Amino acid sequence: MTNRRSNVVTLKNNPVTLIGPEVQVGDKAPDFEVSDHNLSKINLKDTSGKVRLIITVPSLDTPVCDKETRDFSEKVSSFGDDVTLLVISSDLPFAQKRWCGGAGLSNVQTLSDHFNMSFGGSYGTHIEELRLNCRAVFVVDANDKVTYVEYVQETTDYPDYQKALEAVKEALQLVK
Repeated sequence: MTNRRSNVVTLKNNPVTLIGPEVQVGDKAPDFEVSDHNLSKINLKDTSGKVRLIITVPSLDTPVCDKETRDFSEKVSSFGDDVTLLVISSDLPFAQKRWCGGAGLSNVQTLSDHFNMSFGGSYGTHIEELRLNCRAVFVVDANDKVTYVEYVQETTDYPDYQKALEAVKEALQLVK
């Protein structure tokens, strides 16, 4: 039976239903399968060994998602190669590739959850009514342990950048 959660987040102040479990700090990061720009399948183990800042957005083609992705890209650039920024949406891989080309961002890996909503179903970000991911932030350490979680209560709002980046810094200290 699918795990359905109500009254967790809203979209334009309207409650939506999330599919999947609520991931908690301390959990082993769930596996997932998403697609990159070339339609190659990417999963959790493909990103292992580094701290991962994973953000989910409804669509890169919206102003809030565009700005959030750009903001996180700028903020994590100071961490160098020790941190991987993954941006997951249900946009088609082709649209993500077009967005990345226009944005000129090189330190962001955009990944599509369009084909089977695997990430959304594993991390509890799949909005059932719209087949989109809600806005959420996860920090996963180099050992695949979840060290930070934020499900943004109102999907049109920005996440708490400061708390997410503090969690990245703490996860980096564990690596060194």
